[in-house]
Amino acid sequence: MRGFALAVSIGFLLTGVSALAQAPAQPAPKPTGQAPAAPAPGTAKPAPTTPAPAATQPSPPPAPPAPFPQGAKVGYVYLQQIAALSAEGKAAQGRVSAFTQKKQTELADKQKALQASQQKLQTGGSVMSETARAQLEKDIDRQQRDLERLQQDAQSDINEMTQEVQTEFNKKLFPILEQVSKEKGIHMLFSATDAGLIWAEPGLDLTMEAVKKLDAAATPAKPQ
Repeated sequence: MRGFALAVSIGFLLTGVSALAQAPAQPAPKPTGQAPAAPAPGTAKPAPTTPAPAATQPSPPPAPPAPFPQGAKVGYVYLQQIAALSAEGKAAQGRVSAFTQKKQTELADKQKALQASQQKLQTGGSVMSETARAQLEKDIDRQQRDLERLQQDAQSDINEMTQEVQTEFNKKLFPILEQVSKEKGIHMLFSATDAGLIWAEPGLDLTMEAVKKLDAAATPAKPQ
């Protein structure tokens, strides 16, 4: 059975940031030189109406989980939901996100340095000596190669860490899934997404039961 997926990519850092196009301001209506038409004599002005506040409807209570079919020998879970809803899965995602943010910051600093050099060449290259201009162009070329290499290394580091986090999570999750399966007396437990599940009895979905047991296993026991 496969574990949850935490695909992380940082390639967007080298593509730049697209500026958001602002909608042009609408021109103010030109004055016509005519006063607004007065209401006909004897005609009362309509009173301003205040929209009635929308009635707040109470949120319906969540539907109870469907009961597990008696005698069923198969079940299924959504691994991605377990990773997203469980405390262990959230912690794993947090670790990868923090590591990715660190690598993004390193790349952003390198990119800013490269952009500063390019700006220097663009604005002052024409007044530089031939030697200074050639040296700056060489520095820019080196910075570009360093940045590309750093991006590749960062992506490799993130992929490696993601794999480690997934492996650690699976070591904690799979015994829980085995425990749930034995308690239900089923012979097979499927990963719904990997199995290409189209339809199944809702009661066979053991996702939330796995989440509860995984959280309970991660919660330290209270001292007696």
